[in-house]
Amino acid sequence: MTKTNLPLNADRLWADVMALADITDPARPYTRRSFTALFLEGRAFLAKAFADAGLAARIDTSGNLIGRIEGTEPALGVIAIGSHSDTVPAGGRFDGIAGVATGLEIVRALRDAGLRPRHTIEVIDFLAEEPSEYGLSCVGSRGMTGSLDDKMLDLREPGGEKLRDALRRVGGDPDRLDLAKRGDIRAFLELHIEQGIVLESRFLDVGVVTSIVGIRRIEIIFQGEADHAGTTPMALRHDALVAAANTVASVRLAAEQLAAEGADYFVATVGILNVDPSASNIVPGRCRLIVDARATNPELTKRFTEIVDRESMAHGAAARVARASFAILSNGPPMSCDESLRSALRQGARDLGLAETDLPSGAGHDAAFMSRIAPSAMVFVPCRAGKSHAPEEWADRDAIAAGAAVIYQAVRAIDQSPR
Repeated sequence: MTKTNLPLNADRLWADVMALADITDPARPYTRRSFTALFLEGRAFLAKAFADAGLAARIDTSGNLIGRIEGTEPALGVIAIGSHSDTVPAGGRFDGIAGVATGLEIVRALRDAGLRPRHTIEVIDFLAEEPSEYGLSCVGSRGMTGSLDDKMLDLREPGGEKLRDALRRVGGDPDRLDLAKRGDIRAFLELHIEQGIVLESRFLDVGVVTSIVGIRRIEIIFQGEADHAGTTPMALRHDALVAAANTVASVRLAAEQLAAEGADYFVATVGILNVDPSASNIVPGRCRLIVDARATNPELTKRFTEIVDRESMAHGAAARVARASFAILSNGPPMSCDESLRSALRQGARDLGLAETDLPSGAGHDAAFMSRIAPSAMVFVPCRAGKSHAPEEWADRDAIAAGAAVIYQAVRAIDQSPR
């Protein structure tokens, strides 16, 4: 059912989401990977849209595109709204995009209503929220919060380019990252599709996020010996894939056991497995895998890491290969959303007559890093069948508009409240 009492233009918001979604690799809709030419094309679209809405646009030294409109009392600080415009491969039209478009539409709606906020308002498109080709996610929000270090900047993509050089390509400056760190943000708000089925299954309009899981990514490399698959006796093989495959099984078993304990949320996945050489007639000489572990309790992540460390070492020895590397690529702790902002979001939903509930997030978001420097909170909107990170990802026009309106209401409340 179309919602008609919303304080913003749902059609204009929807047009922005669809326009960004159309900037995609035609062979793999909907794909706009960070640091690519398509990503920069999307950024150009956003920069123009920001300018058309009266926002002054810039790219900070950590590669974030920021649109800014000054408040009447700028000393009060910044209310920031944002998400990301990059996608996973064939990742969908709404993940991240809807959040950036929401910030833009809120600024337009304030302008249309003749309202000049006391606080400065910023709309942020964070760089590379999705795991990039360099093995790191949330690059821009890490930079804005002082969490992007030299070790991360030296990560390389498969072609050999370092992240620090890629950052320069998209307008950032890795040598001046200190200039990106912020201390003036009073509140950060982010809209996102739920990526789950709770809201849809319960016929709810919005979810007010309570917490965001911590995410740890572990890289494991096994080094064996490449040999002829037909002439090398089984007892003389040093097959790196055998060690890797058994490690994947151990990851799954450990994750199931920790999840079954029930007190806290825990999941783990091996989503990357590189085999070299990758040919049917060659015994694999090298394997690289990346484990993604997510938990609301850091102690579970610690226990899981210890198990995988021990098991992968044993699997390497059993397969007569070396475990050449066991490295933690990134480690984001879990975070709790700010209670006062959550209250403002809940009240905004009620004022609009929308059905809301509290929800935890099992996915990572830029808001998790932003919480390190500012009170932060999120709104989830329903997505069809909970599908995300897939071409079938879908959120209805009215669902996105309702979530954006809740954030609009919260922005008004925050702006009018005393410091």
